[in-house]
Parts: sequence; C-alpha cells; structure tokens
Amino acid sequence: MVGFVLVSHSPSIAEGTAELVRHMAGEVEVVAVGGDTDGGLGTDPDGILAAVEGLGTDEVLVFMDIGSAVLSAETVLDMLEPETREKVRLVDAPFVEGAFAAAVLASTGADAGECVEAAMEARTEPKLHEGE
Repeated sequence: MVGFVLVSHSPSIAEGTAELVRHMAGEVEVVAVGGDTDGGLGTDPDGILAAVEGLGTDEVLVFMDIGSAVLSAETVLDMLEPETREKVRLVDAPFVEGAFAAAVLASTGADAGECVEAAMEARTEPKLHEGE
C-alpha cells in the first residue's frame, strides 16, 4: 500500500489538500505537514520526518508545494535509515492535482511507480476542454 505525506508552507493548504484526497481516495493513508513548528508559514523537517516514519505503508510518496518544502523533504530523505529511505519517493508534480491523482490510483491498489506516473500526468492535463 502507498501512503502520502503532503508538505506545504501553509497548514491550511496541507490540511485542505489532505481532506480532499481522503474524501476522494478513501482508504489511503495521508498525513498533512503544514507550516513551521510554531504553526506559521514555513516548513518543519521534524514534522516531515515524523510523518514519513509514522506511516504504516509499504511505500511513501511525499508531495511538496514550493521552495523550502522541497529542501526540507530532501533533508529528511537524507536523515532516514536506508531501509526506510528505499520506500520513500519525493514527487515532482503539482501539489493538489498530483496528490489527488496519485491517491485515487493508490486506492485501487496501484504501486508507487504507477501513482507517480499519474501525478506527473496531472502536470499536463488540461482543466478546460474547449472545443469539445
């Protein structure tokens, strides 16, 4: 099973995206890590680490919004024990759309590789279908 860690500078964005994903994907494990240690805008590497290590899944996909969220996630990846690091992937995809697409696919039993592909496709999927 694939689990998800959603890292955003904003606690509201992380929680809102997690709520959307849980609602649409059902039984997937999703942890939101938003804001700094004081609850303000920023990132919290210790929170990311706890989320990754706390998921009870075979594989973990980490979605990040911008800038230091990526740097914090990369730092956490370097801090993980090798056996844990092997099951964690940082996903370079749109935060909301990518997490949504990946989690919905994960709910069908797809593996992490298939979920990452779905997340990457979210980057090019048009929202408006003009001319149809």
